[in-house]
Amino acid sequence: MTYPVNNYQEYHAHIYFDAESQDYAFSLREQVAEKFQLAVGSFNTKLVGPHLMWSFSITFSHQEFDALIEWLESVRKQHSVLVHALTGDDLRDHTDLAYWLGDPVPLKISLFE
Repeated sequence: MTYPVNNYQEYHAHIYFDAESQDYAFSLREQVAEKFQLAVGSFNTKLVGPHLMWSFSITFSHQEFDALIEWLESVRKQHSVLVHALTGDDLRDHTDLAYWLGDPVPLKISLFE
């Protein structure tokens, strides 16, 4: 696994969860909003966009990158986290510019082609 690298201005992190882990994921979402004062996306208990698991997103900048990634790695437990740049090229953002904390989760990349 390649650890996330801070090379861009803006990022998303997507935290994936299922019915068994949704309570912990919801607490992570609340902690991110409180601890980091970052924008968190909807708590999706349905499939959204290219994501083939339930998820929520965090929007953050290169200034918050190091602290957030270190914190996510320390608290994510079994949750997989996709970290990707926001360059305006969704296909590239979710493939070439994507990093994983934990096990990679399949994405429906065909949405971007």
